[in-house]
Amino acid sequence: MYETIGEQSLLVSIPDVAIQRATRNPSEKSNVAIAEMRSQPLPVFVPMPTTVRQGFLEVREVSTKEVVTAIELLSPINKRAGKGRASYETKRQRLLGSKTHLVEIDLLRAYKPMSMFGDRIQSNYRILVSRAETRPQAELYAFDLRDNIPTFSLPLRQGSSEPTVNLHQALQNIYDRSGYDLKLDYLQAPVPALDNSNSAWLDQLLKANDLR
Repeated sequence: MYETIGEQSLLVSIPDVAIQRATRNPSEKSNVAIAEMRSQPLPVFVPMPTTVRQGFLEVREVSTKEVVTAIELLSPINKRAGKGRASYETKRQRLLGSKTHLVEIDLLRAYKPMSMFGDRIQSNYRILVSRAETRPQAELYAFDLRDNIPTFSLPLRQGSSEPTVNLHQALQNIYDRSGYDLKLDYLQAPVPALDNSNSAWLDQLLKANDLR
């Protein structure tokens, strides 16, 4: 700020912030108590990235390595609403828009089934066989808890002999060889819960096999 006095200008400096140090006799005692505040941390947990590995099978042409058939066994991550399902649905659409056959196996009673146009079929389990040359039409094997898993033909290149997949027998062999009758606790109720009719049927079946 300048103040004009006659023909002379006087510069008056007014600082925005002033810091002054008080001079006090070191031997002089202050009657002001200063409390030292120490922050105490609280235990918390931060979200960690998780890596989930999703397995799948592919049938490839020997000479070209081109994928002929993709076999997807749905997991809870694939089927449960959220990022996992959205990611799988994107992959599913990519396969259905390609020349690759798709076999989609759903052995989960929980969660909403994968979408199909005009689907009004009520079933606990499903096997979808979508052949590239017949899309959008596909083959759906629908079955329930008391049914054996249906056999189906594995789609390959036209003119190739298609093998029959007996998934029921394959799972039975895995069950026997891995000793799942000793690993699983059949006293626990299934999740999700069964209705009264299926619950009574399952209880009778397990008792007949000395598992309950």
